[in-house]
Amino acid sequence: MSAPAAPAWFEAAIAKVPTHHDIEVDGVRIHYRAWGEKGDLPGVVLLHGGAAHSGWWDHIAPQLAGKRRVMAVDLSGHGDSEWKPEYDRSQWAREVVAAVRAEGLDPAVFVGHSMGGWVSVFAGVVEPSAVREIVAIDSPFTEVPPEEEPIAARRPPTKVYASLDDAIARFRTVPPQDGNLDYVSHHIAVESLRRVEGGWTWKFDPGIFGQRGWVRNLLPRLEAPLTLIRCERGMVEDPMVERISELHRHGVNIVTLPKAGHHAMCDQPEALVATLRPLLDAIT
Repeated sequence: MSAPAAPAWFEAAIAKVPTHHDIEVDGVRIHYRAWGEKGDLPGVVLLHGGAAHSGWWDHIAPQLAGKRRVMAVDLSGHGDSEWKPEYDRSQWAREVVAAVRAEGLDPAVFVGHSMGGWVSVFAGVVEPSAVREIVAIDSPFTEVPPEEEPIAARRPPTKVYASLDDAIARFRTVPPQDGNLDYVSHHIAVESLRRVEGGWTWKFDPGIFGQRGWVRNLLPRLEAPLTLIRCERGMVEDPMVERISELHRHGVNIVTLPKAGHHAMCDQPEALVATLRPLLDAIT
């Protein structure tokens, strides 16, 4: 299956290939990608949602780099990081902080999508000195992350597809949404797969789901400033916005992303970049 035709901005972003790095955290290999010059630049760390990986940011991160060092981490059980017998969000937070410190970027701005926003809040409470500010993209802080329930209920085995084309054709976002750009979905799908005996399978470990532990209990302990990018067609509705604002003692900066579904990097990537840039400019 050839890649769908893509606009010039996407091709230019993807052409800025990240460097790939591995560190060890508590005996587990953690992988991350990085863009921008290494040096005295402020740091931004991008965190994916559940069952996703750092490659979901390949077309976003290069547009935020330049005057920043931008990194995207594969949490354990995701992407090109190793799997573990058990997972918890506090450990994921420590993995991200370890990667940030390996790059010498702490304190960094944490930008988390969905479950990645949860992990950012855990990091802000567990390792506050490493977190400068948090920008959460459609993270339902007072509910279960939207990726969690449908996959946790099924606990599907890791399915093997005979060909790469077969696997790519099965790629879906969770929750599903209309309007995903085919060239973005194709790139993410390819980066989501690994070769195994008999064909191709997804990189994530089905055991990542089914955790408990509510971020809403942590928000009152969070000292870092918090911005919530609310996707217009996403998961965060008015009552949740109000509750999140009440829980964070310093108040929450709310920004709405028009026309975007929960996975804004898939259906409204240019608008997402246009929203993130001024937010990051004001911080870094």
